Amino acid sequence: MTQEYEEEFNKLNLPDDLKKFSYDECRILCKEIRDTLIKTVSQNGGHLSSNLGTVELSLALHRVFSSPKDKIVWDVGHQSYTHKILTGRLKNFKTLRKENGLSGFCKPSESDHDAFVSGHSSNSVSAALGIATAMKLNGDNHHTIAVIGDGAATGGLSFEGFNNAGKSNTNLIVVLNYNEMSISKNVGAIAKYLSNFRTKESYKRTKTIVERALDSIPVIGQPIKKTLKFSKDTIKNSIFRTTLFEDLGFEFVGPVDGHNLKELENALKKAKDIKRPVVVQVNTLKGKGYAPAEDNPGEYHGIGSFELKTGNPDVSKCDSFSTVFGCELSRLADGDNNICAITAAMKYGTGLDKFAKSHKDRFFDVGIAEGHALTFAGGLASMGKIPVFAVYSTFLQRGYDQIIHDLAISNAHIVIGVDRAGVVGEDGVTHQGIFDVSFLSTIPNVTIYSPSNYEELKACLSKGIYKDKGIVAVRYPRGNEKDCILKKDYISTDYELYENGSNALVITYGRLFNEVSYAFDKLKNVGKNIDVLKLINLSSVDKEMIKEIKSYKKVYFFEEGYYNGSVSQRLKNEINNLDCTAIYDFVPQASVEATLEKLGLSGNEIYKKLSSEI
Repeated sequence: MTQEYEEEFNKLNLPDDLKKFSYDECRILCKEIRDTLIKTVSQNGGHLSSNLGTVELSLALHRVFSSPKDKIVWDVGHQSYTHKILTGRLKNFKTLRKENGLSGFCKPSESDHDAFVSGHSSNSVSAALGIATAMKLNGDNHHTIAVIGDGAATGGLSFEGFNNAGKSNTNLIVVLNYNEMSISKNVGAIAKYLSNFRTKESYKRTKTIVERALDSIPVIGQPIKKTLKFSKDTIKNSIFRTTLFEDLGFEFVGPVDGHNLKELENALKKAKDIKRPVVVQVNTLKGKGYAPAEDNPGEYHGIGSFELKTGNPDVSKCDSFSTVFGCELSRLADGDNNICAITAAMKYGTGLDKFAKSHKDRFFDVGIAEGHALTFAGGLASMGKIPVFAVYSTFLQRGYDQIIHDLAISNAHIVIGVDRAGVVGEDGVTHQGIFDVSFLSTIPNVTIYSPSNYEELKACLSKGIYKDKGIVAVRYPRGNEKDCILKKDYISTDYELYENGSNALVITYGRLFNEVSYAFDKLKNVGKNIDVLKLINLSSVDKEMIKEIKSYKKVYFFEEGYYNGSVSQRLKNEINNLDCTAIYDFVPQASVEATLEKLGLSGNEIYKKLSSEI
């Protein structure tokens, strides 16, 4: 926004004063908001395409409803930036995704207008139904609105919500934002079903024409119209079949042009008047108003900082653990027709795009359905295939039951590429990958690898595919490998011990090995030595290794994961003098570097701790 416009906007009583705006003023506001979104995300990174597509929708919601008395639940929350601006957070919007700043997702502790915490997809309908039910029990007639994208609607939890909500007789409205894309191109029957609605506006037009014609017929027109409305199937089924949502008990409104504010408001007002569960389908353009994002909405779904005029990223794309994983998997699949790759709508984020091009018949994008992906993998494995499921650590949590029940019990052989393991940075508390070691290590028939560099990653992937049994998890961090001072002239997939004649031992794994290596070098420069044990196979700690560890006078474990259930906690039960530095709570948003520093896991903090104690 221009400074002058921003100053005037901040004087408003938001969001109530938005109802006083003329449509011309609303169009100006939408342009100003888009400018703010583009500018802020270009500097801070974040979710751009999805937010550019929901500017008019956000404004319409706040003009028709009265938040926070009416509750708006944003699925995932990655499309709620305009909602934040319209609810009095423009002054702090420049702090978006920064440490101690505004969250990139919805956060009730940040504002009363954020009705429910979010970060993972497909939960909005269930949460909104719970809120709407509680309001009904309290005698509160306000509305609850769930805003869910067509991508999130492919998740199983959304179906469970729809199945229960339709017959609930609550003031629940589900706004289904259809933009043909989540992160990767949407897949599956539900995506195809919703796509058909874009071309079915003939139903809506024909229905309107019929109703207007009946209104114009004296005496008999109104009775006929009333009869047809009472038996809606008579008119609807002659034009277009009953929708899935109506079969589940919802009224259905739409499709509506998601960038026509007047049409949006009329549809939302109609839904509001129905006083029972309603689905409103809104068709939007992801990335609207910024040409690079319109042309490539997937690239700008979640993006780092970029050059404003051209849209070019500030840092050009380079190799990363994700791309190395994907390329190596594709290479292995070139010589083995049994290898299959699975993603839950994250083909690009997990580096599987090369595999998808080279091995189309063995690549499976199941949509936002992590639980299904794991059980599907189990089915493939039962027939002799070698399924590899690449998934972010934070989303793997959603398949915990399937890992135990459908895979571990039968000792199914699958490989899980656990991407974004550890601290992830600005995406914040809902996206940190700090629990995978804790929950995977408690399950029988699971082997966990945590490589610290690309060559270890390749070796662990190959071993996991061809030599190991059962479930194999290969976990790796976001970003690329770093130069490391401590090196061996061979590649191990178990552990590496760096002996320097010290009576102090430091144990770690994964990305933190680089931080420990940095501290090792600084200690050496001040005449202090440590021995270092790098774990690669986190399941390889046996009695002999414990005996070796016990021979040291002082033992320190630095772990980038939640302490309860961690490797360090398990070792603590065996080694009394073990000093553990791990993660003990949810981790808020900040850069990876700042977060590791605050947690005592950066090279500098490790050096400070060790230099004062050895």
